[in-house]
Amino acid sequence: MKSPFLYTKTHRYFAQYAEGVEDLAAAELTALGASDIQPAFRGCHFKADRETFCRVNYRSRLLARVLAPLASFRCRDRDDLYRAGKAVDWSAIFSPAQTFAVFANVANNPNINHSQFAALCLKDAVADRFRSKTGKRPSVDRFNPDLVLNLFIDRQQATVSLDASGGPLHRRGYRRETVEAPMQETLAAAMVALSGWDGQRPLYDPMCGAGTLLCEALITYCRIPAGFLRERFGLRSLPDFDENTWNRMKTFEDAAIRDLPPGLISGSDVDPAAVAATRANAPLLPNGDAIRISRKDFRDIDSLENRTILCNPPYGIRLEKETDLAAFYKDFGDFLKQKCKGSDAYLYFGNRDMIKRIGLKPAWKKPMRNAGLDGRVVKYELY
Repeated sequence: MKSPFLYTKTHRYFAQYAEGVEDLAAAELTALGASDIQPAFRGCHFKADRETFCRVNYRSRLLARVLAPLASFRCRDRDDLYRAGKAVDWSAIFSPAQTFAVFANVANNPNINHSQFAALCLKDAVADRFRSKTGKRPSVDRFNPDLVLNLFIDRQQATVSLDASGGPLHRRGYRRETVEAPMQETLAAAMVALSGWDGQRPLYDPMCGAGTLLCEALITYCRIPAGFLRERFGLRSLPDFDENTWNRMKTFEDAAIRDLPPGLISGSDVDPAAVAATRANAPLLPNGDAIRISRKDFRDIDSLENRTILCNPPYGIRLEKETDLAAFYKDFGDFLKQKCKGSDAYLYFGNRDMIKRIGLKPAWKKPMRNAGLDGRVVKYELY
């Protein structure tokens, strides 16, 4: 019997990612075997066979989520949405004993102008379908559901998809300990990709926080699948999920992991809690115990010459209240000028006003969002 779901007919999926990583995400998808990549609102459509689809979910470092479209339909109002949602054969995907959540995004529809309202309508349709067929209805769990559904309405067209990632892909599983204002893992991976770092020279983070940039550099160099530590993937709920295809892909990708040469990735932080967090997080990844971590103020570092420097400097949240933020950034700029000759530095500015305080001429600036921050990644060439 043929599957009634849209993705099985088209072999097309949707990748969500943050603003600023469009080109990087397209390049990554191509490298992972996807084809026919077409940019769209907050992401891109792409084609993939079954194994490539598994690989994208398991290995992608830059994507936020991967969605498998289940149904697309005309949606003028709540009645259209409810009818179409109730017509889907949800029992092919999950059972009333499992939990689910619905997340929606609505644009340009005069009759459905609130995302939470749209999500509630679809939730009711799913639950009512189960109740009419089985007499039971699944429970909703917004925080740790067995299954996540995504609803996107643009004008009078709606698409319902299964979140094949099973939650945000930035949750790698290695950040067990954290500090205030951590950098999102996908942004850290984007910074590593923007730097072009390939292990030809050492990489250092002088304000490593919980170690996110260092861990993403490790994942990149050692070819560790970004989903290596993830315990659950939503794609397992798809009716055509094939365990043999998944295991074959995973075995191949895991076998490609390589060792980290001593001293290639290092970092430090003045905050003892940050150092402790990095030392707890990094060893959860293969070769993570080879990352060198020390407690040190950047001002006390003798030299960082001929390195790739990646850093997410504090922008107020992790600094003492009495700290003069402008003076802090000036000191860091002086450190880069005086002690980092021959290096390239890639800094994330959550506070864009501090770009002019650092006293260095940028080679380039690129917009990049970190959660709610409209920040910039800035490259400095230190001659």
